[in-house]
Order: sequence, then structure tokens, then C-alpha cells
Amino acid sequence: MKLTKILCFLVAAVAAVTVFAKQPKNKTKYGVYVAGVSASFTDSLVYMTDIQYVDSASLDKNGFLVGRALYSLQLKDYLEMQKGERNRTCFVFFSSKKKSLQKELSKLKQKYEKGKTLVVLNVGPDFKFEKADTY
Repeated sequence: MKLTKILCFLVAAVAAVTVFAKQPKNKTKYGVYVAGVSASFTDSLVYMTDIQYVDSASLDKNGFLVGRALYSLQLKDYLEMQKGERNRTCFVFFSSKKKSLQKELSKLKQKYEKGKTLVVLNVGPDFKFEKADTY
């Protein structure tokens, strides 16, 4: 009886150790699909970028794009310098799956085009998102 209790305890201890000793998955996978949108409250133009694969971008443990504010600043700076568009609000959409990002952007584009008061323009092929250097 005593030997059975000790044996059961040892089996339970070994099982517990193996369960807790499992290595966690590395959730920092590099490579994210990114697209940017720029709108202004004083203008009827809405700029949208193409979906781009940024191989140096990664998602954090909560699924957010690391340095996402810096990616929107890249778009804002490009529009200010190249297109002369000032005071624009830029935001970035991202996903690890291209298809889900395409679906999200098509819904957004339909909403912008529905009212027929806004003009949706493509930013152009010369704009590319680059690695966001976090501080």
C-alpha cells in the first residue's frame, strides 16, 4: 500500500514536470503584411497603399505590430514630402495573412466609396514600408 502511494506520487510528479517543462512556442515570427491609409478631416482625398510584405517586421506577444506608429509616420512623411499633403492622419493595417488583410482593406475602401464624397487614390508603387527602427 505504501509502495503504491509512492509510485503514484512519482508518476504524477514526472507527468507534472514534463507538462511544465515543455518549451513555449516562439511567437516572434518575422514577416508581416502591411498596408497604410491616410485621410484628412479637411480634404476629400483618401490615400491607400498597396499591401506590402515587410520581412523585417514582427508581431509582439499580444499580436500587435512592433513599431506600428513608426510605419504610419513613414507614410505621413512620404505624403508630406512627395505629394505636398499636410495635416493627414495616417494609420496602418497589418496581418500575418495576406487574405485577411485584403478583406479588411476592401471593406474599408467600400465604406469610403459608398458616400461618393471622398476620392480614394492609390499612393503609388514608389512608396515602400521599411523596417521600423524602434528606439
